[in-house]
Amino acid sequence: MRIARSLTRALGGQSLVLDPAAKPLYHAAATMAAGQILAELEAAIQILAAIGIKRRDAARALLPLTRQVLENEECLGPRAAWTGPLARGDYKIVQAHEKALSSCEPEFLAAYRALNRLAARVLSREPQQILAALDQISQESLNPLKAKGVTA
Repeated sequence: MRIARSLTRALGGQSLVLDPAAKPLYHAAATMAAGQILAELEAAIQILAAIGIKRRDAARALLPLTRQVLENEECLGPRAAWTGPLARGDYKIVQAHEKALSSCEPEFLAAYRALNRLAARVLSREPQQILAALDQISQESLNPLKAKGVTA
């Protein structure tokens, strides 16, 4: 064990001791922190490409944002690093994002909604308030006439 830890440190890694039963959760967390972050970034690049921005330019615009928020998380902690309309409570922007994303493949809107809900749960001091607002936005997008007070 000492040799393995020493080799890990020498290679710049972090060693963790896990209960074997926890290995699937460890792997799920690692997958979320690596592969799924990449999928989210690629989706964002594809959205920009769909509105006419060259892929390389889209990546050049988004990668610094991604790097900066990860550096902020490391230095400041997750709540202080959290940024964007949901962090500010700007639900009109969230609603506009959902409307715009409805023109994309359904997974894009589904991911946006799921990630907003996850952000509320893990980053907000008042997750229930944000989750309720997100539920309202989803309901309004499903029934826009009812949201405007129009009844049949």
